[in-house]
Amino acid sequence: MHAEAINDVTSRANVKISICNNLTNMPKYLTAALYKFVSLPNYKSLQSPILEACVRNGIKGTLLLAEEGINGTIAGLPENIHKLLYFLRSDAIFENSFADLEHKESFASEHPFYRMKVKLKKEIVTLGLPGVSPTKKVGTYVKPENWNALISDPDVILIDTRNDYEVDIGTFKGAIDPKTTTFREFPEYVAEHFDKSKHKKIAMFCTGGIRCEKASSYMIDQGFEEVYHLQGGILKYLETVPEAETMWEGECFVFDQRVAVKHNLEVGNFDQCYACRHPLSPAEIQSSEYTTGISCPYCFSTLSKQKRASLTERQKQVILAKNRGEMHIGGNHKKVE
Repeated sequence: MHAEAINDVTSRANVKISICNNLTNMPKYLTAALYKFVSLPNYKSLQSPILEACVRNGIKGTLLLAEEGINGTIAGLPENIHKLLYFLRSDAIFENSFADLEHKESFASEHPFYRMKVKLKKEIVTLGLPGVSPTKKVGTYVKPENWNALISDPDVILIDTRNDYEVDIGTFKGAIDPKTTTFREFPEYVAEHFDKSKHKKIAMFCTGGIRCEKASSYMIDQGFEEVYHLQGGILKYLETVPEAETMWEGECFVFDQRVAVKHNLEVGNFDQCYACRHPLSPAEIQSSEYTTGISCPYCFSTLSKQKRASLTERQKQVILAKNRGEMHIGGNHKKVE
């Protein structure tokens, strides 16, 4: 065979290998974040059929069911996720409760969850105040493409309704951080810092839209008249608004093994401490107080000897499982390959 022909064959073979490698490395798993406030008086009876449908389709994650609706994040092969969504939206047992169920999608090369749970709860997002529900009243939805204009209004007070560790790694420019550790603290924060006679325009946001939707319901219940919230949350904003036009600063914490996402929902640069669950920047991971699976700068000084010993043993089991080619559920998920 002539040298030119050999080179041509070699070149085509390299192209095929490159294509195969790219296909192998392509994101495989579809993650769907979903929620809907809707009256579900029979929610307990829905647990088994939903769990069975998830298991049947090889889907993992967590879904919460309560009398006020559904909430959760699941992941699996794209075709199986869409089968489940079709089931939720169309099966007769749901009586059209989820017919207009919306969800947000992102992809991952590794499965972000290790098991499937469908839990029964008093609330799908816990505020702890009976009677407050978006199924009764809710603030004004603002689409992501209109959000910048709203929060640029100097008369608008912008509140981040997420927990403090989430706000630490990213938020909207000019947003107020209530420094809450749980959503249950939000009513007390409002009572101490806001006056319906003075604060006329309130805008709120959260990760996927569910928390700020319920927060808006609470504030209307308290007599605030002009209350807005970001439809689809930060995730929909990062997916919709071009990065060149963004008013978002930093990354957005998510409750799965991606830890954080950036614009276009690309996986961010943060990891997570699997002792205290606080997100960690690349610089914080270099800290002398960081030990994989055991401690980080946020929890190092708070760990008792017993807790440190327990975490050390757990990390030992993680390493042993990795050496056997297995995944230990308690492990540092980003670090296990």
